[in-house]
Amino acid sequence: MKVSVLLVCLIWFKVNFSVPVEDLDIFAEEVVQNEVEKGNFSNMPDNIRRIPRGICMNTYECRIEGGKSYGFCALGFGVCCVFRATCKQEVINNLTYFVNPDFPDLTRGMSSCSLKVKKIESEVSQIRFDFIHFNLGQPNRKTGICEEDVFKITGENTTKDLIICGMNSGQHVYVDVENIDELNVEMTLSKKAVSRIWEIIITQVSFSEGSPPGCLQYFTGRYGTVQTMNFADNGRHLANQDYNICIRQEENMCSITYEPCHENAFRISPNSEDTTINTNLLAEGSGDGESDDLRESFRAIEMCNDRIILPCDTEELIMPGMFNLAPGSCNLIHCGLSLCPSGNDPCKIESSATPFNIGVHFGNSAKPVSPEDNLGMCLNYEQIPCE
Repeated sequence: MKVSVLLVCLIWFKVNFSVPVEDLDIFAEEVVQNEVEKGNFSNMPDNIRRIPRGICMNTYECRIEGGKSYGFCALGFGVCCVFRATCKQEVINNLTYFVNPDFPDLTRGMSSCSLKVKKIESEVSQIRFDFIHFNLGQPNRKTGICEEDVFKITGENTTKDLIICGMNSGQHVYVDVENIDELNVEMTLSKKAVSRIWEIIITQVSFSEGSPPGCLQYFTGRYGTVQTMNFADNGRHLANQDYNICIRQEENMCSITYEPCHENAFRISPNSEDTTINTNLLAEGSGDGESDDLRESFRAIEMCNDRIILPCDTEELIMPGMFNLAPGSCNLIHCGLSLCPSGNDPCKIESSATPFNIGVHFGNSAKPVSPEDNLGMCLNYEQIPCE
């Protein structure tokens, strides 16, 4: 009988390979509130105080590997072991919270922070970073470049480094690690009196559970909200961002609609050196195909160096000069002060083109522009059932 129990426990403790966080409630339902150690969280704001996710392990394993137990799991045979790391440390397991040194309090006066993330198994193809709380200094308000505070993820053979700053709580990214053994997180922090806080869940993901190729972000579910980085009331979209936001097509769903989160939820200036462009025309157009305003609108859209790409339903409609405004044309490239032409209220775009992807393409700043015209994008999406 003892041998049977031991075998069950060993098998249980081995099955802890990570999956995307929204599908991952690793034994959290088994952790009872009154079993949580409260000593480290007594001063947490209400929106931070919660039961953390962990890995079900035996008590000895948890302690030896540097974790902390937060209640029981596996019918009492194991503990929910939570791992935390901060600056100048290494991540060597498949689920770790990376936090600022003073978390849950704000950190001040730092100049740098670094972290190594080591791949634990050859089957790991991606590492997912969930920015539960992420508040660093803002980018240059006129150019969108992260100059003072910089958060960077690098790897020896990665094709492109991820660089962000500002406010990104609630965002997530997937980084491919199929051909590398570790990632480096490097943070350069200015000497200005900026209070910072971050709490990032780092999850190692197998190939079968990861995001599709080419997707920096991957959303699941019939409904959801997608945003560009640093989308906030006092924010500004970041420069030098080139990635895809991908949405899993759910079962029996054939199309998807996108709608701005609020009236100022789509503000992306074209980022062109052409000073004659009327950005107001990017959201206008009579639709008659003849007016001077319409022709000027076509020209303005063609100058969208900073742009959002929403795939079209049919490739035949993807032609120069037919982006947003002519009757029956397809909405491919979007920039300006509105997602839809003026008069389209409520603004809602529907597409049946699959996969459901959104392209974010922001280059280096061509000239300083008002941050109010570059808040970025926030869209609510809803998948529509097949008829």
